[in-house]
Amino acid sequence: MRPYRIGLTGGIASGKSTVANLFAALGIPVIDADVIARDVVAPGTALLSRIRAEFGDEVIAADGSLDRRALRARVFGDTAEAGAARKRLEALTHPAIRAEMDARSAAAGGPYQILAIPLLVEGGSRSRADRVLVVDAEETTQIRRLQARDGSTLAQARALIAAQASRAERLAAADDVIRNEGDLKALAREVERLHGRYLDAAAVYAGGGGQAQ
Repeated sequence: MRPYRIGLTGGIASGKSTVANLFAALGIPVIDADVIARDVVAPGTALLSRIRAEFGDEVIAADGSLDRRALRARVFGDTAEAGAARKRLEALTHPAIRAEMDARSAAAGGPYQILAIPLLVEGGSRSRADRVLVVDAEETTQIRRLQARDGSTLAQARALIAAQASRAERLAAADDVIRNEGDLKALAREVERLHGRYLDAAAVYAGGGGQAQ
């Protein structure tokens, strides 16, 4: 029987990693799709070779690693070409990421697990989780964080946000919502509250032989 799974998602720069780290501090295994997405395209992997063949040498850095900024410039934007490129990239990466997430989940154990999946709503991964937790932030907050974190221009930040599900779509898919506008103490309190609820739900799940309640 697999562990009870909480799908953690949210818009870019909403604070998903901070929330995931707070759950990890409580001893809960976190299987992070972003970490796995980096691992599956490490230098020497078959997937990186396939990306190189699909998008060319310009998306490969001098040290042989994936040049994420160059690739992002190719696949994010309002043009039909960028949209088609993004779909080709996702067709390459998503199956590999899902398979590795399942393998790490099976090995991780824990009373329940956090599956941190930024594109949970967009990628049709809702069925992989027993419950969905959305980290929510205002778009203005996301833009400010992207500009500070990545040096994104306003146009680039808006394009990154537009490439994901809308805020309304994520909230509609949520079982639980954490608002994150920067108050870390309030965020920690919310995580602790949900941790208690998830422990209870996981116990019911285990008692029912793996049937989510």
